[in-house]
Amino acid sequence: MQLAVSPDNAENCLGGFPEGMDLGLLNLGMLKNERLFIVNYVRGRHHLMIFEMFTYGFMQRALLAGLLIGVLCAVLGVFLVLRRFSLIGDGLAHVSFGSVALALFAGLEGAAMLLVSVPVVLLSSLGILRLANNSRLGGDAAIGIVSSLGVALGVTLAVLGRGYGVDLFSYLFGSILAISRTELLVAAGLFVAVLALLWLYYHDLTALTFNEDLAAVSGVRIRYLNGLLAVLTALTVVLAMKLVGVMLISAMLILPASTALQVARGFRMTVLISVAVSLIAVTGGIVISFLLNIPTGATIILLAFLLFCCGMVYRKGQRSGSRGK
Repeated sequence: MQLAVSPDNAENCLGGFPEGMDLGLLNLGMLKNERLFIVNYVRGRHHLMIFEMFTYGFMQRALLAGLLIGVLCAVLGVFLVLRRFSLIGDGLAHVSFGSVALALFAGLEGAAMLLVSVPVVLLSSLGILRLANNSRLGGDAAIGIVSSLGVALGVTLAVLGRGYGVDLFSYLFGSILAISRTELLVAAGLFVAVLALLWLYYHDLTALTFNEDLAAVSGVRIRYLNGLLAVLTALTVVLAMKLVGVMLISAMLILPASTALQVARGFRMTVLISVAVSLIAVTGGIVISFLLNIPTGATIILLAFLLFCCGMVYRKGQRSGSRGK
């Protein structure tokens, strides 16, 4: 059902879009005229301040989901970047493209698509580890094989199921402003599960990150933790599809952590700064994209990259100052 927005129903839309309205492509222009009307309506209310945007249902859901996913990407990203395993996020993102195509081909929509996406991406993450450990292939080759298979599957299913090409496109580039209540609840549940596992194995993962050989001698279960890290990354990738889209997930995992590594001293400070950078990028990206009517996912990544550049400049300044002394 496609519902036109007019001055008569603008208040209902601003408070949370009416039930039954197709919002799957809100961020991709299919409802561009309606969204432009809402943005212009908001701008026309002179007493409306920036923070008041978040009194509206769809903005509250977008912000909350973005913050949850941003925290997960920031924390996991630190472990992945330090272990030089960050490309697994990119590989699993390509697999998630195939999983979304498979779910759409099976006729699933919304949160129900996770019934396909989660197990497919989880199995692929474990498959990457198995290929890397039990063959002569390196980790990068294993990621390349599995990710190319995911893309091939996605393209094939997209051609076979011609009726859902636009829906698949929305997952490629993200549509967080159209996230539903059910999807938000699922994201919150997975957020709690992933964060709980990270907290439970925090010390072992830290030891594994800095010195795998020493961690093995200390009794840390290397293969188990590698598998756990891959599984947690897979869950985060599935969640991040709605935030920034399949094409930009790896940047969300890499940029906040890389920024933190430029300025932080100590592992815990690195994690905290990575989370702060991610939250700033997500919040700023959602607000800017809403006001300027530009893609949310791309805006978040561009803002994260800008913060990374600031971190590089700061580090260069610190080095110049130390040399001057």
